[in-house]
Amino acid sequence: MKNTKREIRYAKEHFTEVHHTTLNPEGPGVVRIHLIPPVLREDGVDTSVAIINGQDIIPVNVAWSILLIEFMEEVNAYDGKEVTESDYAVIVKNVCKRMKKVYPMVPNSFFMKDLNRILETFKQVAYRQPVEEAVGYMSIGDYAPFMKAPHRMDLLVSAMEKNSSWNCNQRCVHCYAAGQLHASEEELSTEEWKNIIDKCRKAGIPQLTFTGGEPTMREDLFELIASAKWFVTRLNTNGIRLDEEYCRKLKEASLDSLQITFYSSDAEIHNTLVGVKMFEKTAAGIKNALAAGLSVSVNTPLCTLNKDYHKTLEYLHSLGVLYVTCSGLITTGNATKESSERLQLSGAEIKEILKDAVKYCADNGMEISFTSPGWVENSFCEELGINPPTCGACLSNMAITPSGKVVGCQSWLSDEPLGDMLSDAWESIWNSEKCRERRDFSAKMEGTCPLRKMRGELPKIQGELPEIPAAGDEGKEGDDNE
Repeated sequence: MKNTKREIRYAKEHFTEVHHTTLNPEGPGVVRIHLIPPVLREDGVDTSVAIINGQDIIPVNVAWSILLIEFMEEVNAYDGKEVTESDYAVIVKNVCKRMKKVYPMVPNSFFMKDLNRILETFKQVAYRQPVEEAVGYMSIGDYAPFMKAPHRMDLLVSAMEKNSSWNCNQRCVHCYAAGQLHASEEELSTEEWKNIIDKCRKAGIPQLTFTGGEPTMREDLFELIASAKWFVTRLNTNGIRLDEEYCRKLKEASLDSLQITFYSSDAEIHNTLVGVKMFEKTAAGIKNALAAGLSVSVNTPLCTLNKDYHKTLEYLHSLGVLYVTCSGLITTGNATKESSERLQLSGAEIKEILKDAVKYCADNGMEISFTSPGWVENSFCEELGINPPTCGACLSNMAITPSGKVVGCQSWLSDEPLGDMLSDAWESIWNSEKCRERRDFSAKMEGTCPLRKMRGELPKIQGELPEIPAAGDEGKEGDDNE
């Protein structure tokens, strides 16, 4: 349908930035909406997309985009205040009045009906309820030509090495960040990271993940998370520092979700794979995060040592964990070493684990995702009823290294940077030839992760587990496992 002159004029004035609001910020079901307009054309306006809680991509036509923008601007005027029923009535009245400037002949009842349809649909999507509206979910590959930035930026706020010493409270056998090009970069200051967070907002990136290294090694982490309230925020951590006080501060900083890496419910196996005896602290961290009311997911990188994933799921279920993810090994960093490579599972082994895990989760009210593209066929994932994983480098996600360099994804740290977030214009990074090439690859959603390296004929480890470093050696320089 051809756009009206009023729609085109409105788009030129308002479709220049990402619009955002949060519904029910204090309730159990927060709904963060980021409306991302497309690149404008002279002769018309393309479909926008709404990203719900940083993950679901829903196309929104021009009229509903305008309605959403007007609603967001009215709601955001109440930032930090409780919106009463009478307040909401005023909001709706003002939205209708503003919509009349673009659609003067449309009755207010139409605006009100459509607004209710939009909000109810977004809530159903966010809460994983049956969606009554005929929503045309859009793949990110389809939307790629219209994008001006990725939908998630991973901030590697903590380096693997600092002052020539190991800067992590674990030394994981499979650490993808260890030994890579940016592992020993000098970390940016608090203000420099805040500057980057502000630039991410101006670029239109709706979601930030604080990661590393181990991001909890930074004492200013709460301050950085609090400065990113406009975004959907996630923290990736090993959980060791998550005592009750730490979790309370994360909640106060308005962190949206927390992902904890947990290798096995078998303490000996978990400790072996993280290189230190920290099972009890990580398990306590999961419990504390759940008790604090944080949205918690638990990630398990699978290998031959922890392939009894069923027992780990049973343990996590007993703690009250609802969301889990698992993956094959990312063969970069430490995972390129023989000590890691010989622990890789085959695609057939991954399939057997997934079949059992998906059934267990379905039977016990848990949600599961598999995050390693290329390990199993997309059709296999579809048969199991889970989303096939895809490579999102330079498309759905990118990363910024500890010193501010932009790279294709947080695992691809050995690659040359695409630019510097502090000194380069975002448009020059996003539109660079190298970034476009990576984005085109990801948009096709074909093949495997470029970092994947299949296990060769190296023997799998059987029998006795490798020795764990003595307690108290965690921070010493030497062994470069995370």
